[in-house]
Amino acid sequence: MTDAVDRETRHRELAEQYLPDDLLERFRERAAVYDRDNAFFTEDLEELRERGYLLAFVPTEFGGGGLNLQQVSKLQQRLATAAPGTALAINMHLLCTGVVRGMFDRGDTSLGYIFEEAAAGEIFAFGISEPSNDWVLQGSNSKAVPQDDGSYLLTGTKIFTSLSPVWTRLITHGLDETDPENPTLVFGFVEREAEGVTVSDSWDVVGMRPSHSRATRLDNVRMRPDRVARRIPAGRHPDLLTFSITCNFQLLVASVYAGVAKRALELGAAGLKARKSAKAGASFAEVPEARVRLADAHMQYLAVPAQLDSICRDFDEVIDHGAEWSPRIVAARIHASTTARRTAEAALACSGGSGFSNSHEMSRIFRDATAGLFHPPSEDAARPMFAAALLDD
Repeated sequence: MTDAVDRETRHRELAEQYLPDDLLERFRERAAVYDRDNAFFTEDLEELRERGYLLAFVPTEFGGGGLNLQQVSKLQQRLATAAPGTALAINMHLLCTGVVRGMFDRGDTSLGYIFEEAAAGEIFAFGISEPSNDWVLQGSNSKAVPQDDGSYLLTGTKIFTSLSPVWTRLITHGLDETDPENPTLVFGFVEREAEGVTVSDSWDVVGMRPSHSRATRLDNVRMRPDRVARRIPAGRHPDLLTFSITCNFQLLVASVYAGVAKRALELGAAGLKARKSAKAGASFAEVPEARVRLADAHMQYLAVPAQLDSICRDFDEVIDHGAEWSPRIVAARIHASTTARRTAEAALACSGGSGFSNSHEMSRIFRDATAGLFHPPSEDAARPMFAAALLDD
């Protein structure tokens, strides 16, 4: 009990340090403007940088906050209640530093330069997703051509590259087919100023508009030898780097949608209280059918932060779940994003016609929740894994 109380006290302290109420209100006000204008979250990013939020995962000895995944997950949930697009985009920078933190905790310090570069002001982005690549981390449609000096030339298209206007470092991968019988996946980091990097100008989407998760084109972009992080056989081959990427990606994305669901519930409750039923002669908050709708959404939501809290703590404490890790973390992310969509739909109904207006926060939250459909793996892609965990020997 004492440990749980101490963790909650620490969370309140971190919330006040990194995301105080007045900051969140500014973010919420700007979120509407960013969404309307399809603008990048420039001012939010600057305020987060000034507060040291981009260094949350970076150990104190490197000049950062030294936070763990459970702590950052809770902060991301809080940030997403005010500015989901900002939270989703900043996730991708936090993901990169969180990956290295997870590797450090397990004895692998090979990517310590990421902490140094983050502390120096570099902004990291996630360049793994590709068109039609449902292998995700286990395959790549991009080509990685080895060079005599140990570097690689990468060619391919990466989609949904959040932080497109400002990233300076990109974690990415490509397939080395020098030996066609034994293709190798190459993971590492490339620099934005490298020759051959092109960032698309196209970004006009339904939700999470401030993230500016545009496509990035790589044309013979050099990955320096000292920035090659891993060479892994293509296919299902466990590795600490891809394990840490998967855990941080799934759980941090889930954290954003947990925050979206929480805010939707708040707006739905406010909507019911503000509307009066002519038939009942009372507030809709007293109408049984409306209360049931919101109650069902609330029950579904409460399991999400609890699940995240437990799994993030296991990751931080280096618990060995073996082959069960993948189903656990993917289920957490799918459950969070599904809950966000269902909760947003229920809350929109509770808000009445006013919530359907594009000027209403509920409308934006509803659209932001739909972005959860596009994070890998999809439910269809994940189902074979869940079935295999029970049915295959």
